Amino acid sequence: MYIGVKKVKPLQNYELLITFENEEEKIFDLKPYLNTGLFADLKNESLFKTVRVVLDSLEWNNGVDICPEVLYSESRNI
Repeated sequence: MYIGVKKVKPLQNYELLITFENEEEKIFDLKPYLNTGLFADLKNESLFKTVRVVLDSLEWNNGVDICPEVLYSESRNI
């Protein structure tokens, strides 16, 4: 099922509060990604907080992005 991202808010401890197009809100934990490729740059909290919605996904100022399918399936309900 494809559900795009509508809104994102960076939280403490490298978590993101995400609102999806179906109005569900979920928490995505980015910590498991922080030792992989360009995601490691996001350990810098200032860079981590640059997260924004681009089209229907998330992107950071260093060009890293995550597709909405992964965000939705790997997020936990709140």
